[in-house]
Amino acid sequence: MKFWNARRAGLPVKAPEGVPPPPASAAALAIAQCADGVMVADMRMRGQPIVKVNAAFEAITGYAADEAIGKNCRYLQGSDRLQPEIAEMRAALTDGRPCAVTIRNYRRDGTMFRNSLRLIPLRDDAGEVTHFVGLMRDVTHDAGIDRLTGLFDRYGLLDRLADRSAPATTALLMVKVDIVRFHEVNNGFGYDVGDALLRSVAARLATLPATAVARTGSNSFALAFELDDPSGAARVVDDILGLLKPRFVLPGASLAVQFAAGFALGAVGADALQLVRQAAAALQRSKATSAYPPQAFVDADERDARNRIRLASELQMAAGNQELLFHYQPQVDLGTGQLVGAEALLRWNHGAFGLQPPARFIGVAEETGAILEIGAWGLRTLATHAAEINRSRHTPICFSLNVSVMEFMQRDMVAAVRRVLAETGCRAEWLTLELTENLMITEPANIRRAFENLRNLGVGISIDDFGTGYSNLRYLESFPLSEIKVDRSFVHDVAHSVAKRVIVESIIKLGAALDIRVVAEGIETEAERAIMRTLGCTVGQGYLFAAPLDEPGFRRLLNDGLILQEAWDARRLLTMLDRG
Repeated sequence: MKFWNARRAGLPVKAPEGVPPPPASAAALAIAQCADGVMVADMRMRGQPIVKVNAAFEAITGYAADEAIGKNCRYLQGSDRLQPEIAEMRAALTDGRPCAVTIRNYRRDGTMFRNSLRLIPLRDDAGEVTHFVGLMRDVTHDAGIDRLTGLFDRYGLLDRLADRSAPATTALLMVKVDIVRFHEVNNGFGYDVGDALLRSVAARLATLPATAVARTGSNSFALAFELDDPSGAARVVDDILGLLKPRFVLPGASLAVQFAAGFALGAVGADALQLVRQAAAALQRSKATSAYPPQAFVDADERDARNRIRLASELQMAAGNQELLFHYQPQVDLGTGQLVGAEALLRWNHGAFGLQPPARFIGVAEETGAILEIGAWGLRTLATHAAEINRSRHTPICFSLNVSVMEFMQRDMVAAVRRVLAETGCRAEWLTLELTENLMITEPANIRRAFENLRNLGVGISIDDFGTGYSNLRYLESFPLSEIKVDRSFVHDVAHSVAKRVIVESIIKLGAALDIRVVAEGIETEAERAIMRTLGCTVGQGYLFAAPLDEPGFRRLLNDGLILQEAWDARRLLTMLDRG
């Protein structure tokens, strides 16, 4: 039997006396025609090199036979050497016993594939292992495997964890990671770049010593770790985020990507699905927090997750129930202190949860499609308000409104705006539509035409949070913008950051050269106002001037007229006294 094992591998082994060997051509033919990849390693030689492969091996790996022979099979693992399965393989090779694992391997072109690998020892007449035969099968597209990245999918993750056992003292750490604003990559650079980013993220995550790594959503990943010391959970999460911090160099783009993360701890025997849900709930808190710090699961996260489901259901009726409203944040001329405009900030006055900011529900609205009704309500409401406010004003106030990309993709925005202007009596120049950089989708010609038609009507077009997305400067050239808004992250503490000052100054100069108004967001100190003004920015908004006001408060501000100017003069006086 030992002889036939060796013969099946096509190895030169002397036939036992009296036993006729099968024809050599038959053994070679069997290996050549095998649907599985076959590789044979000689355990007697230094480095245990591969000495034979078949055509299926070449097809699966992309390596020709002469490129594989002479190498240790470890080369197929690339730099992905921390997989738990590797230790299992190493032990089997040492013990001379068969084993079966599913492991991440890498083709000649660098792409990852899931290798369902069986290792079979071959022995000589003395019982010594002379060779190992590896039978490999690409199961990347099998059930439980994510086709794009080669990682587990959510079902494969749960199956993997169900198959694991560990000491009772071991803790299971579940980590959920999201690419922040991933849709902007797809929209701004195209789905090919988005897919390349997902594969690159997966490749980095695959190098971690995790029990399982999975892609569980369009831009979501889950990682499971077995920890002897649960107190090290936060350090593991920091290591993950540190691994993801360097820029991703992709075909057609080089991106610095932000990630949000949530994690949960449980015993190894705990319900894995429950841990995944808890980590996902903590992830939502990370995504809702400025700068997206990693968050550990707390009991309140489950309550928030249930509330989120309830919000999604009730959001469909929010506009019809008259629960939506605007708060208005004044925009001020940085030179004179005069009120020149206001940004309309959406709020949802929920009967049970109270006043909800847009960050709490806009994402849900886009996921459910409710954003279309909300957007239509907002446009009509703001146009009506602008018409009422400006009817008796000598110098009109311009109002800006955030618009979702879905509205441009799923409705004729030009026709909708034209109809609202006609029905409310609002003049086009009193309205500005604000769009985050994610509007720049893979079919810019359609968006460009819409922008041009809106500008021809007289409606302003503004890019909000400029400089924080994945766009590039070609948008300033390609689209007929009337305004760009410098994100508050560049304005904050600009007095103490040379880099921020240089960035802001560059944006302002670009705006001036292209005849695009620049608005500075988030001005909170007199120093920030003074620097913005010195750099050439003419308009700003922020808590230095006023917090967002409800409609009655905003009307009082307009009616009193001098409140803002008096406060401005008082600040200027204090500044002069401080100087001297």
